[in-house]
Amino acid sequence: MSGPSPRSIALRILLAGQRTDQPLDELIDQQAASITLSRDRSLVMELAYGVLRRQETIDWRLGVVLSKPLHRLPVIVQMLLRIGAYQVLFLDRVPDSAAVNETVKLAKASTKQLGRDWSGLVNGVLRNLIRGPVPAFPDSLTHPADSLSIRYGIPVWLAMRWLDRMGMEETESACRATSTIPDVTVRVNRRRLTREEFLNRAQDAGITAYPTDVSPMGVIVGKGREVSSLPGFMTGDFYVEDEAAQLIPPILDPLPHEVILDACAAPGGKATHLAELMGDRGMIVAVDQQAARLDLLRQNCLRLQSQSIVPVVGDARKPAQWTSFVARDADQSAIPTVFDRILVDAPCSGLGVMRRHPEAKDLRSDSSFVRHQKLQVEILESVAPTLRPGGVLVYSTCSTETEETEEVVSRFCETFPGWTRESVAPWLPPAAHRFVTAQGALSTLCNSFGMDGFYAVRLRKNQ
Repeated sequence: MSGPSPRSIALRILLAGQRTDQPLDELIDQQAASITLSRDRSLVMELAYGVLRRQETIDWRLGVVLSKPLHRLPVIVQMLLRIGAYQVLFLDRVPDSAAVNETVKLAKASTKQLGRDWSGLVNGVLRNLIRGPVPAFPDSLTHPADSLSIRYGIPVWLAMRWLDRMGMEETESACRATSTIPDVTVRVNRRRLTREEFLNRAQDAGITAYPTDVSPMGVIVGKGREVSSLPGFMTGDFYVEDEAAQLIPPILDPLPHEVILDACAAPGGKATHLAELMGDRGMIVAVDQQAARLDLLRQNCLRLQSQSIVPVVGDARKPAQWTSFVARDADQSAIPTVFDRILVDAPCSGLGVMRRHPEAKDLRSDSSFVRHQKLQVEILESVAPTLRPGGVLVYSTCSTETEETEEVVSRFCETFPGWTRESVAPWLPPAAHRFVTAQGALSTLCNSFGMDGFYAVRLRKNQ
């Protein structure tokens, strides 16, 4: 085989992930760009996502057969052992001998970088892992947090938080959902076709697909296919998006010819959904700080044929500094200073989407919620003055934690008493009413439909 092997690329991705906050999917796109065979790319993704999803379990199993704590080994050796152990413990289609031999090869190839040859230790540890008995999990009655952490690959600190807040039954449900590999869910672009038409086309193409239970525009498609190869991808028939995320834009209830602000817009899933709900008539100012991510939004707008969206590079906390004019077709369109409706899908810990972004659990801790809450409140307080009296603002996050959900909204309402919370129920499909909280917000935490954990609240500006 010419070029780097899939396992060596997975190693590079996992090591890079420890040095940066960059999302795992972006790291994979960067590091695996040269891979031409789909099976090789699939192995890279399996190893990168699998190691992070199951790291707590893997580290516990390795700790039994190591003579010293795993964290005392060089970082490269730690990750080599995790990659090898993941294959041994979780990949039935990879023979144990291949998992060990390929990992040993990677260790030998890293000798210069490590300053010595660690392949003997890697070989011995993995072979002991194969030969040794499977240890019993910690007792769930006497050590509930440790038991949940190791069973489901959840950080102990997070298991403890959830146990304190929700009790054992709901916490185990949340842990189980977080550790499950998600289905590929798409939102049908109903400006082009109905969900039934999409399902019929999938069936004609021999693709397994079925409608989602909660979202009326969602479809779950069979695993094992590149999304870009699905019928209708290039013509904008659908957008890949979790079912829970599809529930957010309808809560804003955008109307044709209105001026909408999407304050944290990239890569454009909710902005393009808003455009669909408006019949692509009106203006959606889509703000994001990262120009590269706005390029993704532009690509999605082009594919989905959404012409009402105006991308703007800027900080949502500084509306006065947004670019004064942006190119929109052949005209120069001034960015409005007052909006009819505002969506703030705020940056957050991402704990509600850990199954899709398992890197989140390694980058977060209790202290990070304070930092995120400060940013979320600043965004809300900055965009609030730009909403017209009587206008609606929807605040949403993909977080499970109260610091980033109810506490943010409470702080905002205390600072701005001229706002009223409205129940989200009238704008949700009947199947989603079970996720409306006592405060009238949407929360899909601990749902039984395989959806991500999302939160949303609807606020109206009285004056």
